[in-house]
Amino acid sequence: MVNIVFVHPDLGIGGAERAVVDAAMSLKSCGHHVQFMTAHHDRNHCFEETKNGQLKVTVIGDWLPTSVFGRCKALFAYLRMVLVALYVSLFSRISYDLLIVDQVSACIPFLRLSRRKAKILFYCHYPDMLLTGRNSTLKSLYRAPLDWFEEITTGMADRVLVNSKFTAGVFKETFKRLSHIEPAVLYPIPNFALMDSASERPPSDDIIPQNKKFIFLSINRYERKKNLDLALHAFMHLEEEVLNHKDIHLIMAGGYDERVSENRHHYLELRQLASELRIENQVTFIRSFDSDQKFSLLTHATCLLYTPENEHFGIVPIEAMHMKLPVIAVASGGPTESVEHEKTGFLCAPEPEEFAAAMKKFVDNPELKKELGEAGYQRVNELFSFQAFTTKLDSIVNTLCASEK
Repeated sequence: MVNIVFVHPDLGIGGAERAVVDAAMSLKSCGHHVQFMTAHHDRNHCFEETKNGQLKVTVIGDWLPTSVFGRCKALFAYLRMVLVALYVSLFSRISYDLLIVDQVSACIPFLRLSRRKAKILFYCHYPDMLLTGRNSTLKSLYRAPLDWFEEITTGMADRVLVNSKFTAGVFKETFKRLSHIEPAVLYPIPNFALMDSASERPPSDDIIPQNKKFIFLSINRYERKKNLDLALHAFMHLEEEVLNHKDIHLIMAGGYDERVSENRHHYLELRQLASELRIENQVTFIRSFDSDQKFSLLTHATCLLYTPENEHFGIVPIEAMHMKLPVIAVASGGPTESVEHEKTGFLCAPEPEEFAAAMKKFVDNPELKKELGEAGYQRVNELFSFQAFTTKLDSIVNTLCASEK
């Protein structure tokens, strides 16, 4: 048994959080002792496993601000994680053999201050320096030391994992000083047993309209980088091609946190766009949802629209295929490794016309959902099983902890 502590910035309901929670549950199933240290954990906005006692969560430093008037978010994310690291390494009495850090590598040198001879594994969802623009000289100057520190501290981990072959390539291109590091690919796989055991609620009209034949579903956080307006524009083009508009409907379901200004603003922007496109009566917007609601959406939809470009991996397409739901995704990034074009869904250019053409295939051929859905379910079982994920992660952990200091 290995004593493992996950050090994570914010245990909300995003893809990164889903990935580390699933990793923690898989390691726990192998007999390891697992717990979380984080700078923020809202019990009203988190995954069930982090509040029902399955995973112990300790919050440190939530009193620190996340920004100053909406600015310097990266700096404060670093500071909050450094505070967590100092608590773990210098003041906590917990016993640990392995620290698993993700998203923010800045805390790694501070975790090294501990007298405990623990290994550090860093899970790179994507280089943080690539997640923000450099649209001014001031912003470039602000980011320069943070980018340098990210690269240096990432190299201080004993082992680096990435979430896809795509991210592995980006890692190599971005961190030139770390050419000696060969990151291992570990696809973040959801706990399918949890999905299969979820109680399916009868769909209610406010979530899934009962009088619609074809329901197109988008699941993603309300963030501009997720390219959600593509789904709305594609649906408008589909409407122009379908004779009976009443047969089709679009559901925009997204992770939403009232604390995050972009979530609030982008949600309103998308509603405004739906109104401008004159499709507001055929679109349902859902802000956040629990697991049962999510699985109900995946069960009753016709297909999933996955709109981000260059997505690092994309956990939702895997969940959809497990639920026998075909996927229409942008042909870039992680989905090119998970979705098989014309077999389990369609990979398209990020153009509304191309997405609409793929969507129309399901309207023209209602049997297509079953055909592609079955193929998707088989592909997930063959390539992305939770058991395979657990076996690989457990092997990495045991090998790392058994290696020489």
